[in-house]
Amino acid sequence: MARVSFVEKTQAHSMVKDLYQRNEDRRGFVTNLGKVMGHCPYIGLNFERMGNSLRRGEELAPGLRELSILCVGHLTQSEYEFAHHSTLALQCGISKQQIDEVSQWATSKLFNEEERAVLGYTEEVTLDIRVKDETYARLRSLFSEHIIVELTALIGYYCMVCRILVALQVELEARYR
Repeated sequence: MARVSFVEKTQAHSMVKDLYQRNEDRRGFVTNLGKVMGHCPYIGLNFERMGNSLRRGEELAPGLRELSILCVGHLTQSEYEFAHHSTLALQCGISKQQIDEVSQWATSKLFNEEERAVLGYTEEVTLDIRVKDETYARLRSLFSEHIIVELTALIGYYCMVCRILVALQVELEARYR
């Protein structure tokens, strides 16, 4: 059970009610994370905007984006985030086997050079914040600075998301179990 209550639509600030309605229209429901963020209308709205911007992306390929998010979810032990993004990863062409092996990407044969570079960078940013020169050089040899900044923002955002989910013990919706 979550450590904080879920803000339901009937009790939400008007700004949050509008956000909930957009989410219901787009995906058919409001996530438990969204209901937790409903406690903070202004922060929650901008939290959602940032997440939507990063999920839409600019230049980072959708499959690489989802692998990075899965890696953050795994490393932060966020079952919630991992479950939500496993579904999205499949839609982006990531195989079930790759999803299952994100935890052992470094020894797995299922990931190509770009995927391995993204996963290695994601792991270092998530766990250490500082990135080894050789890890960055590998990433830079494959991607533009634009993509690297986008990837770094994505990792930072999802580290924040997972910290909220795990610290507040936000449970996974039944549809994802």
